Amino acid sequence: MSDEYPWRTGRSCVYRLHYHLVFVPKYRRDVFTESMLVRLDAVLRETCEQMQGELIEFNGEADHRHLLVICPPQKALSHFIGKLKGKSTYVIRKAFAEDIADKLWGSQLWSPSYCVVSCGGAPLDIVTQYITDQQRPTSEKGEQQSRRLRRR
Repeated sequence: MSDEYPWRTGRSCVYRLHYHLVFVPKYRRDVFTESMLVRLDAVLRETCEQMQGELIEFNGEADHRHLLVICPPQKALSHFIGKLKGKSTYVIRKAFAEDIADKLWGSQLWSPSYCVVSCGGAPLDIVTQYITDQQRPTSEKGEQQSRRLRRR
């Protein structure tokens, strides 16, 4: 991975967590205009920053939106996504009520489901091989420690 996305540090961790999210509007309707997308981009960026995350990329097609985000490990990803969807729904429904009234009804903008894919770093086969190649404990102390960890 390039230095464009550096390692981040928390109080007790070092991380680089990137997630590819896909949000679908309720009923998979084509509801977004260019002005809505500009506002949506700003709201999603602001919400990510408020949660110590970052929106790296935002785009999509008529019936779904793609986001590339960084979410800190101390935040539950489902909570992070809930905040993104909740705040963006509130802002878009308030600012563009007349534009979406005939396409969406009720209080929701997004479908309750979402797609999330972790991304970045090495391919899974390389990570699997790296873990496989780790040395097993050879000392008696190491064996005892491994047994204790397995019992937990």
